Amino acid sequence: MSRVNNTNAQFDEGRLMQVLVAPIVSEKATMIAEKTNTVTFKVLQDATKHEIKAAVQLMFKVDVKAVAVTNIKGKTKRFGKSIGRRDNIRKAYVTLQAGQELNIGGESA
Repeated sequence: MSRVNNTNAQFDEGRLMQVLVAPIVSEKATMIAEKTNTVTFKVLQDATKHEIKAAVQLMFKVDVKAVAVTNIKGKTKRFGKSIGRRDNIRKAYVTLQAGQELNIGGESA
């Protein structure tokens, strides 16, 4: 079974536009971006690695080397007597090919 190199053909473009919820801009994400050329995104709970890769390639026109995904359970928090819970988050660490660059921060050089 041969692998198809063009991953965008397999997925619905409307779905791919919704897969990436938001970029994660934090101190840890910035350090990882500088060291390993990896960008961090908050993604849909049911998004697959292949969908995430196709979405990043479609939206930002870059070549993706690898995608790592992690699920983070929401913390239980109290506010006075009431107890609530934060949402679960699914994070995607998208490693770009060497020489590729993705500037999400918007800062000008």
